[in-house]
Amino acid sequence: MDAHRKAQTNGRNDTATALTRGLSRYFRALGQVCISEFSLKNRRRADIVALDQAGGFTIVEIKSSRTDFMTDQKWPDYLEFCDRFYFAVEQSFPHDLIPSTCGLIIADEYGAEIIRNCTAQKMHSARRKAMSLRFARTAAR
Repeated sequence: MDAHRKAQTNGRNDTATALTRGLSRYFRALGQVCISEFSLKNRRRADIVALDQAGGFTIVEIKSSRTDFMTDQKWPDYLEFCDRFYFAVEQSFPHDLIPSTCGLIIADEYGAEIIRNCTAQKMHSARRKAMSLRFARTAAR
């Protein structure tokens, strides 16, 4: 097996897997529930979708490297499916690459911390209902 394949776990690299774990721990500590690799209605798949106790949705896009960020520009497709949107990166990631309109979370496999808050935008009520049902059905599976 080549080095690139060894560095991947179920199609995701080790960094993304570690950040997913830390983010899941972070959201659980906040009393939120989350699902990783959550399929959206527009056929995109969000790295993390968290649901808070008030019914608010947060989407987190994990970026494991500068190259990952520069080559993957699908993140605007997530914005209509959440109230809050964040990028999550490792401490060594160049923070200035992240658009100032997006939130920024620094994470590792043990936890996470919000470095820059995002501007919350309320989802349309019909979309929220559809997202809530999709989230519940996915969690029940």
